[in-house]
Amino acid sequence: MDPTCLSWSNSISSTIPTTCSTKFLNDNTPKLTLPFRVLSLKRSSKQHSPGLQKDPKKDLSRILRTEAAIKGVKNKVDSWKNKQLWPKAVLEALDEAIKGLRWQAALKAQFLALGVMGFLGLTVGFIEKEKKYVIHNALLWGLGTDLKIFALLRKQRWYEPRCHTYAKLLMMLGKCRRPEEASYLFEIMLSDGLKPTIDAYTALVSAYGQSGLLDQAFSTVEDMKSVVDCMPDTYTYSILISCCAKFHRFDLIEPIIAEMSFLGIECNSVTYNTIIDGYGKAGMFEHMENSLMDMVENGNCQPDIFTLNSFVGAYGNAGQIDKMEKWYDEFKLMGIKPDIKTFNTLIKSYGKVGMYEKMKFVMDFMKKRFFSPTIVTYNTVIEVFGKAGEIEKMDKEFKKMKHLGLKANSVTYCSLVNAYRKAGRLDKVNSIMRHVENSDVVLDTPFFNCVISAYGQLGDLNRMGELFLAMKERNCEPDNITYASMIQAYNAQGITEATQKMENMMITAKESFGTRKTLA
Repeated sequence: MDPTCLSWSNSISSTIPTTCSTKFLNDNTPKLTLPFRVLSLKRSSKQHSPGLQKDPKKDLSRILRTEAAIKGVKNKVDSWKNKQLWPKAVLEALDEAIKGLRWQAALKAQFLALGVMGFLGLTVGFIEKEKKYVIHNALLWGLGTDLKIFALLRKQRWYEPRCHTYAKLLMMLGKCRRPEEASYLFEIMLSDGLKPTIDAYTALVSAYGQSGLLDQAFSTVEDMKSVVDCMPDTYTYSILISCCAKFHRFDLIEPIIAEMSFLGIECNSVTYNTIIDGYGKAGMFEHMENSLMDMVENGNCQPDIFTLNSFVGAYGNAGQIDKMEKWYDEFKLMGIKPDIKTFNTLIKSYGKVGMYEKMKFVMDFMKKRFFSPTIVTYNTVIEVFGKAGEIEKMDKEFKKMKHLGLKANSVTYCSLVNAYRKAGRLDKVNSIMRHVENSDVVLDTPFFNCVISAYGQLGDLNRMGELFLAMKERNCEPDNITYASMIQAYNAQGITEATQKMENMMITAKESFGTRKTLA
């Protein structure tokens, strides 16, 4: 790749068509005048005349009141008496949970919602309906300890079911690999009197497909065809193709394309990019390039920044730097310019093969072209140097990142801890933990697995045990990696009693998970 060929671009985004939700069961519940939105309620950015400027203290006061109200919502989720909470606070709390993929926090409120309604003197016709709600709620309540905010939302007197809300939650559950919960949520949506939309069905297809339940995903697509105004569209099939590619079921892609053609549904850039990305990640480079040719010959859609990033990522991940640079230049000739993701991918690819000079060149080029490095950029560089054992260079990049005002996240800290663990630097691991304790970083199970493994391998079993307890306090569920790391550490020290205890806990956790799946 000729360094002079590097250039910048505006990211090209693909817009997913949305559909309106509709109700087909209309009870006598009073209608809301306030429109319900799950999307975050952004504050106005309109400019005001100099004589009417808002007092910044009032804006700050409003923000603090909103944040306090959201916190109040989270504190009230276990109560059955809160039915008149501030709508904005509940909606923003729900939106916050969805954005953070905290599926348990997002849902529990939904499943608590109608537990009381059957006892409120409703008509006989509604009692049977509410029994279904209670059954669903009881089952789903048992699937997690923090399924809260959505149920709280459903309890509010001003609440009106919206298919769009369910679609967002279903999509979130798909990303969190919770197909059973998604299936029950879909049933509850029907019980709410809502006619499912294309978006809701597509989200359910995604929830099944993302977890490898391809039979259920295909079955859901067939169900869509029997519902009026719910025929699967290009986006639905693109999701299905993506799931097939993810689980290397490339034999199913051609039949899907054939079915789309039969139904008169044309492939668009999203469809082709999905196929190209799938082949690329699987290392099927010939198929990837052939799909690009099909895309160009189609005439209705052209390669874009997503196509470029798929090619660069595929060859870069495989260590085929020459091919990566060749296709980078090819796409430049097509008039497609790189974005920040392209540069991050180039940096990672060069770093994996130890080409640090080229990695530095890309970062310098970004600076010249006014591309600000993101946390992803620095996480990539820190990981590269950490895996290579270049501790000093890694520390230098970490300091540079902090100097620029970028906040480290759990990925950053995991890379640092792993590098220090390999170098046997317990003092450095302790230093990182002090950083974490003094920050507001959101910790997750992979982070705890990382530090538990580090302290276990470095022989500090007391600290390892403390972190295991802290993990539960932070509502991060231990997984097989957690237990395996601790068992390995105890075995290395010959502490058989602790080893047996961990093994029993792991067995209990597996049995508990199996019970939840049976309920679902």
